[in-house]
Amino acid sequence: MKLRPSLALLLALAVTGVGVHAQSAADLTGDNAPRKYSTLPLTATVNQAQAAQLSARFLTRFHYDAKPLDDAMSQKIFKAYVDSLDSEKVFFTQADMAKFAPLKTQFDDAIWNQDLAGPFSMFNLYITRAIDRMNFARGLLKQGFDFNTNESYNFDRKKAEWPKDQAELDTLWRERTMNDWLRLKLAGKSDDEIRKTLDKRYAGYIDRVKQLDGEDAFQSFMNAYAESTDPHTDYLGPRAAENFDISMKLSLEGIGAVLQARDEYTAIREIVPAGPAAKSGKVHVGDRIVAIGEGQNGAMVDVIGWRLDDVVKHIRGKKNTTVRLEILPADAGVDGKHELVTLVRQKVSIEEQAAKKKVIEIKDAGVTRKIGVIDLPSFYSDFGARREGDKNFKSATRDVAKLLGELKAEDVEGVVIDLRNNGGGSLAEANELTGLFIDQGPVVQVRDARGEVQVQGDDEPGMSWGGPMAVLVNRGSASASEIFAAAIQDYGRGLIIGQPTFGKGTVQNLVDLDRFTRNTSEKPQYGELKMTIQEFFRINGGSTQLKGVTPDIQYPKNGDEKDFGESTYDNALPWTQIPPADYKPVADLKAYLGQLQTKHDARTANSPSWKLMLDELAQYKKMRDKTTISLNFAQRQNERKEQDALQAEFRARHKTIDGDVDGSDDPVLDDGLNANERSLKSELKQEKDAKKAADPQLEETAHILFDAVGLIKGDTKLAAEVLPYGGRFSSVTATAAAPEKPHAADAH
Repeated sequence: MKLRPSLALLLALAVTGVGVHAQSAADLTGDNAPRKYSTLPLTATVNQAQAAQLSARFLTRFHYDAKPLDDAMSQKIFKAYVDSLDSEKVFFTQADMAKFAPLKTQFDDAIWNQDLAGPFSMFNLYITRAIDRMNFARGLLKQGFDFNTNESYNFDRKKAEWPKDQAELDTLWRERTMNDWLRLKLAGKSDDEIRKTLDKRYAGYIDRVKQLDGEDAFQSFMNAYAESTDPHTDYLGPRAAENFDISMKLSLEGIGAVLQARDEYTAIREIVPAGPAAKSGKVHVGDRIVAIGEGQNGAMVDVIGWRLDDVVKHIRGKKNTTVRLEILPADAGVDGKHELVTLVRQKVSIEEQAAKKKVIEIKDAGVTRKIGVIDLPSFYSDFGARREGDKNFKSATRDVAKLLGELKAEDVEGVVIDLRNNGGGSLAEANELTGLFIDQGPVVQVRDARGEVQVQGDDEPGMSWGGPMAVLVNRGSASASEIFAAAIQDYGRGLIIGQPTFGKGTVQNLVDLDRFTRNTSEKPQYGELKMTIQEFFRINGGSTQLKGVTPDIQYPKNGDEKDFGESTYDNALPWTQIPPADYKPVADLKAYLGQLQTKHDARTANSPSWKLMLDELAQYKKMRDKTTISLNFAQRQNERKEQDALQAEFRARHKTIDGDVDGSDDPVLDDGLNANERSLKSELKQEKDAKKAADPQLEETAHILFDAVGLIKGDTKLAAEVLPYGGRFSSVTATAAAPEKPHAADAH
């Protein structure tokens, strides 16, 4: 699953400091320039042109819904490419679009003929326009603004027309800059402070735009092509492919630190436990990396002002190699003493993104029960280690099986699998994870482009958990998450609780383009194609495509379904169905679903935390639906006071429910700053406090399982209906438990 951010948005994310797991030894050029600016015009390399043509051969022949690369597809690519560069229509004018118009039907020829001059010319103009607009905004700061105006700013421009000329574009940017100024003014900043903050912000944006290179241009163009075939086909350049591989295997070779852009510096955001940085004791959160040296004697390269991924490239490297970091300590000023730290790169596991467990104790009517929770962020798997026969390869199923064993040892009576915002991952892991909760049987049906259907399932007898279970989902639960949730629902194995899921019912496969070229170097040059090759179906014959999985007990929607989900893509595959697989439900949850729903409704009707969640959700929807904002100071100040009062009420209610997490002053509602302009220390503390706050949806899901256990224990006949296989596998009843299933990852 993914969203489709524009290049402008990606730059904005860089401004706010999106963290990247840092750890490849680099080609150290010895260049000590404080910044690495690209030279315009950017031009495509021979390898990129060949990669584009090779991708087209695969997409037009082997894609699940293969479409010819012709003039019709060219027009789709053109639209997607323009959206990726300027989705908000704040850089290009109608004159620019008229200049681009001949390219609408030429992108197919550009790819087949290995001539990418057209798309690169558009990217080059984007860079020029972006720098020009930021310089224009900086110029406006000198004179300031009059906020005794009746003007307003429409910040949602997705459906707006392109600015007709330079004058209209200037007006738009004056309004944008006014709004930036006004936000800081409302937060109590003086004019001098505002000028300094915004000038630094816009200058930083210019620096980042100047560092965009040919790989960025090619990545943007090729993704426009890939995503024009279907929403989940992607082109991954060498940089993107490396990061995707890390996200799947949850490990890399490096120093064990998470980096983040902060002003001119690359700062240490997190230290990965047991990694080289942590073991050294010399690297700390907030430290700033100012230079990097390869090996014991390599030249130190100044990286102040560099883009984040370039710094990361210099720090990652092969296991047992040495990297030297020149660090400005977190508590030192910009003129503070630098420290030199020498680290030996090692394999680092990213445990923060692995499955985790906890136990919630629910007390009700004098009864206390333990409910286990397993939070699974993704269906990860180290494909390479698995192919090589490594018995200890990283696997979501392996980790969950281990956690289930630990939860049983803690005497939990129910288990929640939390898949909220789990965007998917390995299809094999979804299949095998389902096998931990059923004895044997089919899990998913997969249809290829020829229409042939293959049934995949669990062949190993036994179960790792045979008691009551629930799967907690939301709109962000997609793909492999939907396979798992659908199978659990179709078998009647557990309760599906939460919000309707994303609706992604397609399967992608990675194609390493370097394998099909004459590239003899170890360094990837052509990238990878993540291509849709199959569609999966539930074992009942239905599909999760577009519709997703509908929970048995539904929680309130947050309103994002209008902008987020498979149904929001205009080129999504339609919903279809096929004959059901040969399977039998293992239980009938309808026998007590009505009772659980009634108890849920009654409890949440009187729950302060649930009522607070609903009130905050209503406010979020109200603010999200707002697309225009006043530029009048008095009006905005009144609105600000109303918002401050409302947020103060919310915070007071949170403290009543959660307790005062930190005992410090509450954060300002809107301080007008971007994330990387705030204190890293305070940002990390807020994130830590947020994790401690009550989670009403998870608590309620655990309470529903509490109710389920109570009903099961009070009615032997009901237990035989709602527990899998009549309760033979469950310790909740008095029957003997069946043998535990071997970990699926070991069984295959």
